[in-house]
Amino acid sequence: MGLLKKLLKRKQKPSSGSSGSMQNTSVQNAPLQADLQENINQIQEALGYCPDIMVRKILINKRQTRAAIVFTDGLIDATAVENSILKPLMLDFPDNSSEEPPPSAAQDLMEFIRESVLTVGELQELTDLKGALDAVLSGNVVILADGYAQGFSVDMAGWEQRSVEEATTETAIRGPKEGFVEDIRINTALLRRKIKSPALRWETRIIGRVTKTNVAVMYIKGIVNEKILEEVFHRLDRIDIDGIMDSGYIEELIQDETFTPFPTVINSERPDVVAAALLEGRIAILVDGTPFVLMVPALFIQFFQAAEDYYHRSDVTSLIRLVRYLTFFITLLGPSFYIAITTFHQEMLPTPLLISLAAQREGVPFPAFIEAFIMEVAFEILFEAGIRLPRAVGQAVSIVGTLVLGTAAVDAGLVSAAMVIVVSLTAISSFLVPHFELNIATRMTRFVYMALAATFGLFGIIVGLLALVLHMCSLRSFGVPYMTPLAPFIPSEQKDTFIRVPRWRMYTRPILQAGQNKVRQQPPQKAEPKPPDKQ
Repeated sequence: MGLLKKLLKRKQKPSSGSSGSMQNTSVQNAPLQADLQENINQIQEALGYCPDIMVRKILINKRQTRAAIVFTDGLIDATAVENSILKPLMLDFPDNSSEEPPPSAAQDLMEFIRESVLTVGELQELTDLKGALDAVLSGNVVILADGYAQGFSVDMAGWEQRSVEEATTETAIRGPKEGFVEDIRINTALLRRKIKSPALRWETRIIGRVTKTNVAVMYIKGIVNEKILEEVFHRLDRIDIDGIMDSGYIEELIQDETFTPFPTVINSERPDVVAAALLEGRIAILVDGTPFVLMVPALFIQFFQAAEDYYHRSDVTSLIRLVRYLTFFITLLGPSFYIAITTFHQEMLPTPLLISLAAQREGVPFPAFIEAFIMEVAFEILFEAGIRLPRAVGQAVSIVGTLVLGTAAVDAGLVSAAMVIVVSLTAISSFLVPHFELNIATRMTRFVYMALAATFGLFGIIVGLLALVLHMCSLRSFGVPYMTPLAPFIPSEQKDTFIRVPRWRMYTRPILQAGQNKVRQQPPQKAEPKPPDKQ
């Protein structure tokens, strides 16, 4: 009993690590002091005296005022710091011999520096240690002066980053070639270039207790649905996590809480796609550190729409989009129909084809389901291997592996040649869907339909399709039905669903997504014939 009481007391006693963490938090929340050296010591102690935290002590010209700038090495533009901060403070600071009088004793020095000395664009005032630490770790330069319990944070970010290049995941023959990068400021600028309107707004959130990742929510005032916008902010504000590494973290945390393989948030790497979504009333969520921008609400028909659809003529686009829908059903049901017909419904096949298939399967030891399952799993393995392997050898290995594996499996009598054709056609069809997230959901669901076809034949496939339709009609994306405008059926929005009508007939924006401004353009007016001139 005595040992048990000691263990309970030890458990109730806070550990040294937790007390140190609480002490560190209280130190970070402390206000800045008027003593310069004390502020520097607190910053260095809070950051663990890391060697990349640079402190440059200076004297402000003949006033002999001690000051210091604090920054993180590698996150700032050194040339800009020298020209816009150090040179104005140390060399160009007004003195008694200059035409402009220096600040008087009654005038605050820090106010004078902000208004008349520093030649920078963005400058924020600091009053506590936490703000100074966040500024230093975000790539800003912190300016402190002796005798003043405040400082300045100057945006001087200049780390190495990837330049704007063509989007690698959404290639297009015609259209803009630029894609987003990992810097959120560059991404917002790319969208500003597309939409030069004062109605384009964006608000920021800092998410992640440790990473403190910048997240921007962009929308067009007057076009966006205010209820959906409020729901987006509500879901972002309730996120409490230690770190955000990619927009996929945000996607998983804000999506509708429904168990489904189908994505309810869509992402894109192309600024033109995101700009077009904003013009339709959707909301874009940009995350610092990733080139993939989230767009909500996301509908099922969006995953069949590509950026190139709106750069070609409507007749060409409509044909391509119908092909995409056809390949979606081939990807989902191709192996299942083969299994069901060859296992339960042989009477549906013409006699010559039935004899040919029977001859091919004469030496195959497995039923059609096991045969298709083996080939589908082999394809998934080759697909993942092609992605993970180095780019120089990934495509070669996947192509050679597919050919060798298919030929060897047929020659060994493990699978039939017809099954190889069905699986190959299914694999090729899966890549016609423009968005990879829907492709993954289709590949996952395909195995369920294969099992239903092997158990119940075509009856199982029909029951599975009914269950799938009911499930997809029950989904919501930020309150908007997932199958809009098919369920609920909205006749006025069928202009850009299975086909795309000419642009001059697309008058309005989506009804359930846009706000009050639903008119995209005015309908063309018919020209009245003029009477012939009288001679």
